[in-house]
Amino acid sequence: MRIAIDMDEVLADPTSKFIKLYNRDYGVPLDTILDPGNEIYHHVPEHANNKWYDYINEKGFFRDLPVIEGSIEALKKLQEKHEIYIVSAAVEFRNSLEDKMDWLAEHFPFISWKNIVFCGDKIIRADVLIDDRSKNFEGFEGRKLLFSSPHNMLITDYERVDNWQQVLDKLL
Repeated sequence: MRIAIDMDEVLADPTSKFIKLYNRDYGVPLDTILDPGNEIYHHVPEHANNKWYDYINEKGFFRDLPVIEGSIEALKKLQEKHEIYIVSAAVEFRNSLEDKMDWLAEHFPFISWKNIVFCGDKIIRADVLIDDRSKNFEGFEGRKLLFSSPHNMLITDYERVDNWQQVLDKLL
């Protein structure tokens, strides 16, 4: 099988970095328990709710994101039996391209650069797409696995996975 895997909120954790930056800049007492169906900016004062866009466009934002628990080991196991592609809508945030390449090289060095796809729309042919954004499933003809994140907890139209062990259970 060819498996396409999103980066942000599937392999990398930008939410914890947003929380850290909002706490630093605004003293907003955010934590990682976010209301289901809401984005991080729904949890900050109105005067700061667009700051996420500034953060995400800064050079270096994506370079030091924490790795989602279990993802490294899971991708190694999946790669033993399947073709793995990392697919990220990175071109939306110009400064993210180099950061994401360096992040992947550090944390997932076993994924070849030939298996990394930076795009706008995720128009990739694969058997499976693992993503936290349901909009990326539009037009995708393969199996869709929605990786749980606070913003998508109210979505019930797709097969859901809450963690990497569940991905392995479904795909191995």
